[in-house]
Amino acid sequence: MKYLVLLEGNTEKAFIELLMDKGMFKIDADDMLDLRPHQKRQIDPTLQALIRQLPPEEKVKIIKIGDKLSDKLKIPKDIKDKIDSEEKYCTKPEFEMLIIISEGLYNEYQKVKSKKKPKVFAKENIKHNGRRYTNSQEWIKGYFDEDKIIYSLSEYTRISNHDKNEKHLKSLLK
Repeated sequence: MKYLVLLEGNTEKAFIELLMDKGMFKIDADDMLDLRPHQKRQIDPTLQALIRQLPPEEKVKIIKIGDKLSDKLKIPKDIKDKIDSEEKYCTKPEFEMLIIISEGLYNEYQKVKSKKKPKVFAKENIKHNGRRYTNSQEWIKGYFDEDKIIYSLSEYTRISNHDKNEKHLKSLLK
């Protein structure tokens, strides 16, 4: 079984790569299609070609990670028999909530949430090593240490609301 990990955005990509670097992600690179997660919402022609190259008996499990998982995954007919299943892992309301929680600013954000998205609030209120929050992979990887990851995901799971067909990112931790 190979895993195709599809990530919604830059922030999710940085965070999943960070979890992988720290040995905290349940899926090892060796078990992933193309040895890495992909920042894509759909199976593009490049990924289709990789799936077609797999041995006939090998299946692919698709893992989608993001906050907007409502878009339906389009699986081309010629690779449909290679797909074992699809699982969705929710980062609702937005990934930046992990950083807001980690900084102890959740209650402050609740006061302005009707006017500001978490990304805007984080950019205005959070600094690390003298740099304001950006959704760059460099900033995110520099920010999170192992304790911050575990705490943030635990709190995030507790406070967030998600669809019953979606799982929480926390369940992908070792």
